[in-house]
Amino acid sequence: QVQLVESGGGSVQTGGSLRISCSASKAAPSEFCMGWSRQAPGKEREGVATIDSDGSTRYVESVKGRFTISRDNAKNIWYLEMNSLKPEDTAMYYCAADWGPYGGTCSPHKLLHVWGQGTLVNVSS
Repeated sequence: QVQLVESGGGSVQTGGSLRISCSASKAAPSEFCMGWSRQAPGKEREGVATIDSDGSTRYVESVKGRFTISRDNAKNIWYLEMNSLKPEDTAMYYCAADWGPYGGTCSPHKLLHVWGQGTLVNVSS
């Protein structure tokens, strides 16, 4: 099974920016769905953003226009750039993936099967 490791979390003030990374232990297959989810204190985990093997990106409405997901095609890494951060963005952020053909649509609403350990993002007011 592929292993995923997040990095780049930290503390930032409201309105600030942060870029977090996910590194995979194996090369991406021809078909995949990569994404980010988050879990805020006392709340359930929610999908945030996804990118598929065609380069199509999707975002949950609350982050659309502020967050950008991207992939480094030369490395087994994908990123989430977060801008205009709000206190409600505070959460543990997890990268996730379906490492091969997947069913349905690659979207923040899709439950991906491989997860990293998380990286904490704290946005102060």
